[in-house]
Amino acid sequence: MTEPTRHPAPEAVGDIIPGEPPVPITVWQAPAPQAGDTMSVTLADRLVRNFTRRRWLVLDLTSGEQLARAVRAAQRHHARHIPEDLSAGIRRAALIVTGWPLGDTEPVPFLADCAQRVMVGGCVAVVLRAAELTVNQVLIAAARAAGLTYLQHIVAAHDLTAPRGQLDGTHLSVHSDVLIFRSSLDALRGSADG
Repeated sequence: MTEPTRHPAPEAVGDIIPGEPPVPITVWQAPAPQAGDTMSVTLADRLVRNFTRRRWLVLDLTSGEQLARAVRAAQRHHARHIPEDLSAGIRRAALIVTGWPLGDTEPVPFLADCAQRVMVGGCVAVVLRAAELTVNQVLIAAARAAGLTYLQHIVAAHDLTAPRGQLDGTHLSVHSDVLIFRSSLDALRGSADG
């Protein structure tokens, strides 16, 4: 019996923001958030456990108590903030989690404040409520301007088997996008210089 001929996979194409290596897209199964909440407990738990260690600080700028519960269950430290008081703190966090959009908050100064509060190697997770591709691009550009590195795009796929009601001409939400940005020593040096 002869071995079948194996062909390598084609090169990936279509990066929104070219990277070396390209930013990975990861798919997580997670329930849809309840109305008014930023995320489900499942998504909050995955973010906390994947991007922090025991006793590290997580800054919470989300709606709902899901992140607070996940932080306590994983034995991390939790502090709730609003965008206006983010720059006032002195403790650096391992993870900052926020929903987007945040009212009238502008992305560049907000992500600059996040860059100042996240520890070297720490992450900022932005859970998007809007499904527009342009929102991703605006946030990625703002993060770069703040000295953060675009690390990962997580697609939190919601259960598609449950009935979702009627489609009435509005967008049916079947996933949430989460953009992960990482802080580096170079980012902190750049913000201190500028």
